[in-house]
Amino acid sequence: MTQSTQESINLLNFSREKLIAFFAERGEKVFRANQVIKWLHQHCVEDIAQMTNLSKALRQELADNCVIAAPEIVHEQASNDGTYKWLLRLHDGNCIETVFIPEGTRGTLCVSSQVGCALDCTFCSTARQGFSRNLTVAEIIGQLWVAKRSLQPDPKANRVISNVVMMGMGEPMLNFENVIDAMQLMLDDNAYGLSKRRVTLSTSGVVPAINRLADRLQVALALSLHAPNDALRDQLVPLNKKYPIKMVLSACQNYLDKLESVREKITIEYVLLAGVNDSDEQAHELGNLLKDFPCKINLIPFNPFPSTRYQTSSNNRSHRFQAILIDKGCVTTRRKTRGEDIDAACGQLAGKFKDRSRREIHFSRLETKV
Repeated sequence: MTQSTQESINLLNFSREKLIAFFAERGEKVFRANQVIKWLHQHCVEDIAQMTNLSKALRQELADNCVIAAPEIVHEQASNDGTYKWLLRLHDGNCIETVFIPEGTRGTLCVSSQVGCALDCTFCSTARQGFSRNLTVAEIIGQLWVAKRSLQPDPKANRVISNVVMMGMGEPMLNFENVIDAMQLMLDDNAYGLSKRRVTLSTSGVVPAINRLADRLQVALALSLHAPNDALRDQLVPLNKKYPIKMVLSACQNYLDKLESVREKITIEYVLLAGVNDSDEQAHELGNLLKDFPCKINLIPFNPFPSTRYQTSSNNRSHRFQAILIDKGCVTTRRKTRGEDIDAACGQLAGKFKDRSRREIHFSRLETKV
């Protein structure tokens, strides 16, 4: 169902705790919240009338005041490698993108947290498009809701969403409260029931939010690093000027220290850019930086987009970079590019929206000067 009037209460906007409070205010028992959550997220119903274990009176009251309003599928694309990408329209006409990546018996859904991105990492297509606003809880969890409904009709295809990564459009830590509520639903046994290790939050290093995270939620954490030193990271990830590498790594270590499991590690994401951050010297510098830090390094091939000035590192160069890191004692993998033929690969998500940041104009002027 597409989003309805703004006056109606969208049931997809509630975490379990907030739905319990919603029913308590109406004199209903706690278990009603669990029943509704199961209907919403396990069965993905789009009509309150389908919630048959609720009384007729309660169903009518909910129908009179509430809606089940998820983003609307505008376009669906299937890649040659089995990847799916959805262009989803929001109630205000803005559009975001969500990607499903199958891998054997696993399936990973890449979820967006903002319309565009509030940051301006120079090698990312999403950042190039600018920023409009944060997504609501319903718009975040609604991506999982829509993808599950879309993938379920063909059980023979074995398209199960086993993992969720907050690595789509936007910086999740800058939409902290809504992302937390949505991720709580991902973990909730009455909703999607994913394990903590199968839900990953990726951040460019918003230190205050990292420091708050463990007290609210414990999930896998990934850090978009992309440079071995502050001078280069200042250029690639301008947020680094506010939260430099040493400060970010300290916050990540503090997060790990608060977790129940001592075996957890931070995933370090590192997009390889030819002639920019992929030299032997930079590999040695990165290895020295991280050799005693509890992490695994994920080397990501750069995925080009129109008018970018960056190029993809060669296979030989990326293999060499990996080998140096492994020699330093760093657990290092190379990510396989998926969905590139439908612009669904890392850094390629763009959507369609009105840019309130005027960043596209800024980039255009810079390129004109060059």
